[in-house]
Amino acid sequence: MGKIGWPTGQRARRMVWLGGVSVAVAAVIALGLIIIRPAPHSAATAPARTPHPSAGHASPVRSASNTAASWRVASPIADLSEPLPGMPPVPNPANIYADAGANMLSPAVRGVPYRIYVPNSGGDTVTVINPATYKVIGTYRTGLNPQHVVPAYDMRTLYVTNDLGNSLTPINPRTGRPAGPNIAVDDPYNMYFTPDGRYAIVVAESRQDLDFRNPHTFALEHRIHVNCAGVDHVDFAATGAYLIATCEFGGRLVRVDLHTLKVVDYLNLPGSAPQDIKLDPAGRIFYVADKNHAGVWLIDAATFRVAGFIPTGPDAHGLYPSRDARLLYVTNRGNGTITVISFATRKIVTTWRIPGGGSPDMGNLSPDGKVFWVSGRYNNVVYAIDTATGRLLAKIPVGVEPHGLCVWPQPGRYSLGHTGITR
Repeated sequence: MGKIGWPTGQRARRMVWLGGVSVAVAAVIALGLIIIRPAPHSAATAPARTPHPSAGHASPVRSASNTAASWRVASPIADLSEPLPGMPPVPNPANIYADAGANMLSPAVRGVPYRIYVPNSGGDTVTVINPATYKVIGTYRTGLNPQHVVPAYDMRTLYVTNDLGNSLTPINPRTGRPAGPNIAVDDPYNMYFTPDGRYAIVVAESRQDLDFRNPHTFALEHRIHVNCAGVDHVDFAATGAYLIATCEFGGRLVRVDLHTLKVVDYLNLPGSAPQDIKLDPAGRIFYVADKNHAGVWLIDAATFRVAGFIPTGPDAHGLYPSRDARLLYVTNRGNGTITVISFATRKIVTTWRIPGGGSPDMGNLSPDGKVFWVSGRYNNVVYAIDTATGRLLAKIPVGVEPHGLCVWPQPGRYSLGHTGITR
């Protein structure tokens, strides 16, 4: 992977993949849904139904076909219903986000100034915004191609993932400034933490690796290579027993057993480009944004099969639960909208439109849940949106291609990483 300039880096690689989507879509759709899972032989079933690319209003969840074929991937495979040892207990199984409600700040983040951290992926800086004034209060050098600002598992440090810079920039959230030299890490497009806090998972997108590292020193401890082109976003089962990662350029998902650190199975989504992934409060359904099909797939957590599809808008990208865990906010980067989905009904409640259009990408909610902060990837701005009305409160100019914006502090007991997934 090139480290200087774009021709051999992520941007060129993404353009090659995206340029071939139209050809790949036709070929993959013909194959139908395919789950690669532990079983000695395969069996054919009916072909898959694929979603229509246009978005609708208050559309019901669409059904999907059964598995097309399956076969064994890895062994041994633990009982995926068994909780991950060392993970903090889930106090409310009906709502895994119950401890991340409005202003439920842990001692680790109490007194931390409320700030917005914006990685400018088109360069090598992070911009810091004071949300009280909607003003930029600092811009700091990081490393080449910063993609996400990621809170540590213990919530005491933020890390900027410098993809082409092959490094992490630590930030002290109490000062809002970089806190020491960059940490050498290979290909850190994104980063997560296992629910027990044992590992940092560096998502090495270009190399198709999930690197399990020491969460403090970032020394490599275990590497899982996945058949997953464009691996980039991750979420975890309610029990912590496994993770599911999205494969943007491969049109599939991969499930990894966190007991054994082995790949369990893959799920193909015909013609898709899966983006962000988020588990519902009850721990039953994973929502997966799909930019190609302009909507959100519903994946049954118990069976790892498609349970439906909700059209939202072109280039569906980021997924964020509301503070009361009733709603899911979906950013549609292609038409400047945010779709609001009810977890209870799995239907669209409303759609917010950014005046004049825009490119809402990634972000998070304010600690009280009243403001949705999201980067405008292709407009070089950050949006602040009132979650009660959908009204645009501010549009703040930042650097080039703002991406994985982090709102800090966040409520919750611990961080799973990304832009601030907390439970």
